[in-house]
Amino acid sequence: MGILDSFVHLLVGLVGQMGYFGIFFLMTIESSLVPFPSEVVMIPAGYLAQKGELNLYLAILVGTLGSLVGAYVNYALAYGLGRPFFEKYGKYLFVSREDFERACRFFTRYGPFTTFIGRLLPVIRQLISLPAGLAAMGLAPFSLYTALGAGLWVSVLALLGYLVGDNDVLVRAYLERFQAFLIAGCIFGLALYALARARKRKRNRARSASSKEEERAL
Repeated sequence: MGILDSFVHLLVGLVGQMGYFGIFFLMTIESSLVPFPSEVVMIPAGYLAQKGELNLYLAILVGTLGSLVGAYVNYALAYGLGRPFFEKYGKYLFVSREDFERACRFFTRYGPFTTFIGRLLPVIRQLISLPAGLAAMGLAPFSLYTALGAGLWVSVLALLGYLVGDNDVLVRAYLERFQAFLIAGCIFGLALYALARARKRKRNRARSASSKEEERAL
């Protein structure tokens, strides 16, 4: 058994032994800078709920709260340390320069809405809070978008564990389908969001031009 397999089995064991606190603690870590998949936390949590050892709704709530707290950690680090720090030292915090730049470009292109969409996308999921912190995004919209995105992803994983149980083959098959569906939905959502932003900019330019015409007339 490799180091990664041992680590995953340790996480699964912790979920079973520590219950809701284990879910919260591990999802907080997963949502910050430590790279391990949330699947190894929430799918076993759903399975334990199916066996009656946990409450499914409470597990989802706790997992979402853990993800939100982890996102706050990343936000605070980026806000306090700034972009140069992550460009230079990010690799020591499990944040490669390429992934960091990808998350920043994603946030710059689509704006604060990406803190919702990003929670549903691989790789971006753990990093999208960094550009939000760099941009000093308001905490209220950051919390709302992050909680909604994290809540949706956590719910998918927990329900998958609840419905499929410990059948690894079915878990992988359904998870791939869910991820494909979510990615397609994210692309559609981003397209609509970009279109709405473009229309808003167009209206603002039209209003600005109209105001200038009125000033000249006066």
